Amino acid sequence: MYEVCGEKELKVLLALDPGDTISGVARKIDENRETIRRVVNRIEEAGYVAYDDGLRLVDRSIRDAGLEFLTTTADVSPPSITEAYVLPQFAGMEYAFTAIDAVYVWTHGGYQVARSPNDYPLFIAVRESDLDAWIDFFDRFEIPVSRDRQPVEAIDGPIQVVLEPGATIEAATVDGRPVVSLQETVAFATDHYATFESALDMLARMYDDVDSDSSYRTEPARS
Repeated sequence: MYEVCGEKELKVLLALDPGDTISGVARKIDENRETIRRVVNRIEEAGYVAYDDGLRLVDRSIRDAGLEFLTTTADVSPPSITEAYVLPQFAGMEYAFTAIDAVYVWTHGGYQVARSPNDYPLFIAVRESDLDAWIDFFDRFEIPVSRDRQPVEAIDGPIQVVLEPGATIEAATVDGRPVVSLQETVAFATDHYATFESALDMLARMYDDVDSDSSYRTEPARS
C-alpha cells in the first residue's frame, strides 16, 4: 500500500509512457538508470506497472492522483529551475524544447545565455491544438505562460514558460529531453548570430553535419 510514496516512485509514475524502457524513463526525469531500475522493480512488484513490450501503467488513475498531489505540494514548495525542465514530461502531451533551450539541450547544457536564476524563461514548442491544455497545466503550478518572454518585473517568481505553438511537433531526443531538430536549432542560432556565435562553434565541434563557418552570418549587401 505504501510502496509508491517516494519522490522517485512518483516521478516514474508521472513520466511513464506506454512502451518506455527503464533507461528512457531515467533520462526523462534526469535520474540514474540503476536507481530507476530498482524503483521500477518495486512498483512492478506492487502492481502499479507492468512490462509488456515496454513498461506501462496498470491503472492511469494513479498518475492522475500523483499529478494532483504534485500540484498541491507546489503551493508549499514551488518548482526549481531543474524541476521545471522535468515538469513537461508529466503533462501527457507532445512538446519539444526550442529557441534558447534548443541550443541549451543540443549542447548538453554547455551553452547558457540570456538567462539568470532570477529571470529564467523556458522555451517550449507545442501543438496549437494543445495550447489551452498547456496553459492550464502550467497554471496548476502557478508558472506564468505566454507566447513572448515577459519582463521579470511583470511576473511572480523567476520561472516563466514561453510557448511556441505550431501545427505539429517534430522532435529529436537529447539526454532524455525532446527538442526541435538540430537543423532548426542551428537556424535559430544563425538568425541570432551575435548571441550564438560561440554556440555555433560548439555545435560544429559536437556534430559532423553542423558547419560553424562565418557564412552562417548574414553579411550586409555591398554596393
